[in-house]
Amino acid sequence: MGQDLREIFKKERAKQKHNLKDGHMARFEDKLNQTMPATPKYTAKFRYKVAASVLLMLSISLLIYVAKTKNTPVQPTIVDAEKVTKSKDGITLGALSPDLKKIEDYYKVNINLELAQLQVSNDNKTLVDSYMERLAELHKEYQELNTELNTIGPNDQLISALINNLQLRLQLLQKLRKKLNELKSTQNETINV
Repeated sequence: MGQDLREIFKKERAKQKHNLKDGHMARFEDKLNQTMPATPKYTAKFRYKVAASVLLMLSISLLIYVAKTKNTPVQPTIVDAEKVTKSKDGITLGALSPDLKKIEDYYKVNINLELAQLQVSNDNKTLVDSYMERLAELHKEYQELNTELNTIGPNDQLISALINNLQLRLQLLQKLRKKLNELKSTQNETINV
């Protein structure tokens, strides 16, 4: 039993010779030729057809793109002459330094944002109107400070007064928003009760 299996298989193979029947090889080649054609599937003509169709699609898409971009009208830029002359006439807080411009822009953007978010209704109209009157007074005061800035020139006291005015307007709008939210919540509570 201690024989090597490899040797046993070699001896068995040597004893049995596998002989193919006559014509077996010819029949196999015929079947192979029938199932697999001798000519390749993709010829040069086929490749040229694919390349031509891709080129045609690219040129059509390019023509459509060019036609669409030609027809889009150019938006004219409208320049407001009043705004340009006002900014040329005098110095504003933002014109003094880049840091002051950032501060002025910050407050003005937040003031405009608060104004845009106000929801005025018949219930809160009197409250909003009283705050708007105070805002108008502060805006008028800001314009007077700007004219003073142009006549006297910049100084620390005037710059801090301009910044304080912007801060006060923003705080006033934030206070108005809080009061409106409180008014709205009390109205909702009375409706729910």
